[in-house]
Amino acid sequence: MKTYNSLNEVQTDLFNHSISCKELVQQYLTRIEEKKNLNAFLEVFTQSALQQAEKVDAKIKSKTSGKLAGMVIALKDNLCYKNHKVSASSKILEGFESLYSATVVERLLAEDAIIIGRCNCDEFAMGSSNENSAFGNVANPLDTSRVPGGSSGGAAAAVAADLCLASLGTDTGGSIRQPASFCGVVGLKPTYGRVSRYGAIAYASSFDQIGPITKNIADAAIIMEVMAGKDGYDSTASSKPVPEYSKKLNQPTSKLRIAYIKDVIDSKGLNPEIKAKVETIIDQLKAEGHTVEAVDFPYLDYLVPTYYVLTTAEASSNLARFDGINYGYRSKNASDLESTYKLSRSEGFGKEVKRRIMLGTFVLSAGYYDAYYSKGQRVRRLLQNKTNEILNNYNFIILPTTPNVAFKFGQHSADPIAMYLEDIFTVQANITGVPSISLPIGTHSNGLPFGLQVMGKHFSETELFSFSDYLMKDLGKKKEAVS
Repeated sequence: MKTYNSLNEVQTDLFNHSISCKELVQQYLTRIEEKKNLNAFLEVFTQSALQQAEKVDAKIKSKTSGKLAGMVIALKDNLCYKNHKVSASSKILEGFESLYSATVVERLLAEDAIIIGRCNCDEFAMGSSNENSAFGNVANPLDTSRVPGGSSGGAAAAVAADLCLASLGTDTGGSIRQPASFCGVVGLKPTYGRVSRYGAIAYASSFDQIGPITKNIADAAIIMEVMAGKDGYDSTASSKPVPEYSKKLNQPTSKLRIAYIKDVIDSKGLNPEIKAKVETIIDQLKAEGHTVEAVDFPYLDYLVPTYYVLTTAEASSNLARFDGINYGYRSKNASDLESTYKLSRSEGFGKEVKRRIMLGTFVLSAGYYDAYYSKGQRVRRLLQNKTNEILNNYNFIILPTTPNVAFKFGQHSADPIAMYLEDIFTVQANITGVPSISLPIGTHSNGLPFGLQVMGKHFSETELFSFSDYLMKDLGKKKEAVS
């Protein structure tokens, strides 16, 4: 069974008729069955995937196929696909089938992508380990005793295990980039507003973004090219024109100015081997003639508290709609309206979701709103201003995606704060709205991968893809352990 590492490889075989889309999908279906122990998929769309594959085969034969012909892609289980179930990996949406497709799903299908299934995730995208799903943990395909990261853990694991060519995740505080780092794949969080959120089950609306998880930069670029752009169903989606990202993966023609945050590199919590690899990359960039300088970001300790104050507030509002009345789970023990609300929500939501709803309700409550939520918004503006100030002077900011490699199941379960601190390097991009990508640039001496994160200016995805491709190719994607 051939392993494909890029859409280009797939399309080469499709267009010279060495394989058909239907055969390709069947190969992935077989592999998914063989890797059921990972628990990456909650549901495999066997029938609709094979039907779509037949349609794409006919288009290839008539030479009318779209950009993504042969792209077998999985969806995180918080993205709607018409006439297919979606649950956000929660009991509260038990049996719910979507009445419409997310804008990103419609755009992928219009370019002949094939959607193979929905992937397990942390419930309502709340988590950094994929241990919070109502349907069990997802295992890291590189070491099944360890987490794949979260919340898009199933989506990242599926790509890393060759169960699909690419996947879509959502990133609220690192939920694409962190699992991409843990699983050794590429993960992009676009600029806020670059991609429509219509059809994504909301966690925190001013933070959430949909993005691709892939094996390479070119595939991420072409998926973004298809997904991005104005959408009448989402007023936050930008009307800025969408560049042809996939055709602009050119090497940097001029020398770049690159910043790294000194407090991050010097952080006591950063794994020494990850630190050493980032420092090696800094030295390589300098040797290539780029300007790479340390910058101060004195607000590092404020990132995670600000993120959790604001996102839990938004979550408490967004999740109020799941009440056991109109759809989804309804408690069998309910006897009246009040008990229906109370029991359905207390039985339907998991522990972490209930914790965040309560935190959000608290920070929005009378007497605490100004002390927490309003202050959190002011701090967010401070963080945005400082990040923009750095990016006005530099092309990119580079930093580790995560402080460590994938950890063992249960390692942080008893300490929510320790789990929240796993997001310390990723939440900045969500708080400030800038694009950020995780690149699989290193392998720890224990054999596990880790990522380098690159942040750019708002709507600078073209430059971000180009620089990322340069990092992966020219400076070398080293797989050996850091000495």
